[in-house]
Amino acid sequence: MNEFLGKTLSWSVVDGTVELVLDRAPANEIGSETLAELEKFAAALPALEKTAHALIIASGRAGIFCAGADLRELYTESQKLAMSDRLPRLRDFLERIHAVMNAIDASPLTTIAAVEGLCMGGGFELALVCDLIFAGKMARFGFPELRLGLIPGFGGIPRLKRDTGNAVIRDILLTGRTIGAEKALGVGLVSQMVREGDALKAARSTAKQLAKLDRGTSAAAKAFIKPIPHDELRREIDIFCELFAKPATEKGLRDFVENTGPMPYLPKG
Repeated sequence: MNEFLGKTLSWSVVDGTVELVLDRAPANEIGSETLAELEKFAAALPALEKTAHALIIASGRAGIFCAGADLRELYTESQKLAMSDRLPRLRDFLERIHAVMNAIDASPLTTIAAVEGLCMGGGFELALVCDLIFAGKMARFGFPELRLGLIPGFGGIPRLKRDTGNAVIRDILLTGRTIGAEKALGVGLVSQMVREGDALKAARSTAKQLAKLDRGTSAAAKAFIKPIPHDELRREIDIFCELFAKPATEKGLRDFVENTGPMPYLPKG
């Protein structure tokens, strides 16, 4: 399937580059509907890999790459279930999103996240599965989960550990603060920082150059330098589920859901 137009995302292939575009109002939150369409993409990926050489993940919404998990859906749906059913349902959701993330991470295609604006939580984790992150100057990255009593649950901690130093990980994770594109470039998290609005243009330009390289060699190099930390990823799911069951986390999620502000996912302070 070379083209797909869904309710939350789309993909197409142009000149050997697959472009996956997130487009769900208001901020590309990843809930059950987006996950189902991401699973369709992961299922189509092996066929796409036969003729493509690169994958770009971008946003169709201005000023936002992805705000992360749909926490409102996560909380409200869990409240409908008996206590004994909540954690099994949550674990199933996490294992499904991890399978998608791992499929993109392991793809022999060279993958590029074109990030503009906010890239938070699960959106940051989606960017981290990519080989390269190109960021517009006003892009911001962060894991606000600790403010809710959680840790990142889509594979963020092991992948951030794989890509950056411990000081960066602790700052982003333990404080809940965001970092801008310039700092992200300085610590090696971002490959290129470009003018605001130019991230996708830069990604497409690089993808075009990648077509000149031998795909087998590129795939072998990627497999060598970018191992997937499967054991740590599984442990992350365990810890997330343990924390989700705590009263403090339920209160944090309830406060989040009841927040009527326009962007409750944006960390304050």
